[in-house]
Amino acid sequence: MANEERIRVLVAKPGLDGHDRGAKVIARALRDAGMEVIYTGLRQTPEMVVSAALQEDVDVIGLSILSGAHNAIVPRVAELMKAQKMDDVLVLVAESSPIRTSRR
Repeated sequence: MANEERIRVLVAKPGLDGHDRGAKVIARALRDAGMEVIYTGLRQTPEMVVSAALQEDVDVIGLSILSGAHNAIVPRVAELMKAQKMDDVLVLVAESSPIRTSRR
């Protein structure tokens, strides 16, 4: 990759979730694959995520949301990105939601 630009990825943990092991594993795997990774740390607001992505001029935003708050966080991130005209930035979301089972 000597003459190629590296893909810049922001990995963020928005919301109140305090578990970031998975995000760190993904960040390491992306680095090992040759990407430049910026990890924002825990408990980021959507505003903080979009601001960091804009400042770092990233190509991809990866959101890790295990708290179930994705229904509120993802639309807000999208709204803020639209306001900043960040339509060329890919957003990936990893979330954990309970599986409902029913007994019949």
